[in-house]
Amino acid sequence: MKEFKSTVEAADGLAEAFVKLREEIGKVIIGQEETVHLILTSIFCQGHCLLVGVPGLAKTLLIHTIASALDLKFNRIQFTPDLMPSDILGAETLDKERNFHFVKGPIFGNIILADEINRTPPKTQAALLECMQEYAVTIAGKRYALEMPFFVLATQNPIEQEGTYPLPEAQLDRFMFNIFLDYPSYDNEITIVKTTTSDITVHINQIMSGEEIVRFQHLVRQVPIADNVIEYAVNLVHKSRPGMERSPAIATDFLEWGAGPRASQYLVLAAKCNSLINGKYSPDIEDIREIAKPTLRHRMVRNFKAEAEGLTVDKIIEELL
Repeated sequence: MKEFKSTVEAADGLAEAFVKLREEIGKVIIGQEETVHLILTSIFCQGHCLLVGVPGLAKTLLIHTIASALDLKFNRIQFTPDLMPSDILGAETLDKERNFHFVKGPIFGNIILADEINRTPPKTQAALLECMQEYAVTIAGKRYALEMPFFVLATQNPIEQEGTYPLPEAQLDRFMFNIFLDYPSYDNEITIVKTTTSDITVHINQIMSGEEIVRFQHLVRQVPIADNVIEYAVNLVHKSRPGMERSPAIATDFLEWGAGPRASQYLVLAAKCNSLINGKYSPDIEDIREIAKPTLRHRMVRNFKAEAEGLTVDKIIEELL
């Protein structure tokens, strides 16, 4: 693990590592630069991501590639209607001497892919989301800490809603970003087809260890930020709340409710990380604006009027900005 002589040198080291990470991931994942940028940002901010996209857009391959470049343990959990909390967390079993011992579930990893999280009942969803908040598992009165760094990427299919259990707003709020994964461009899809239908094996180099990620997570929180940038972030969140003193007409007319304080925290954290990976030592208002949509879109609920007029949450955020 490389040692840095100063905080500034460490900040430069994060920016350099981020570029190398994107290059390594780009060997396998064609396009999707913004998605990769946001996922890496959330990892360095100790957050989690909800990835919304249709099947076949390489969501599993993306997170597996990131885990390889970061030398982290990757576990995939396929969420189904019959999945139980013990299938995720683990359970106590009897050994040959008739003593209970705990068998760890797949949640005990560094990067967890919760595939189609909305296909499992709320009880099982809650088991995963508790780990995201507490970074620990409690079984039979014993607390088991999860290994750090710990990152959850949950996926949802936006098309097929039959037989699903949508995440409640309180649980959605625990995700730092809600990322929309769109179709690749025409040129990117040609490149994807060429590379995936030939007998070529791509080797992913390890760019960063788990210890270095934890150190960079602490570094992000040490980044100084001006009061006016914090005020801009908090003001933006306040404007998303209908019926409040600072609410513009678009929020009052088209929103059922807006974002909570966790949105302000994540806006500031993401802005700090965004500034570092762009070679700046302190975030500005432009950093807040850049990550506003993925931070706010799952924390704002449209009312019937907005749905009837086809007004999207992203469009409302653009108006608030």
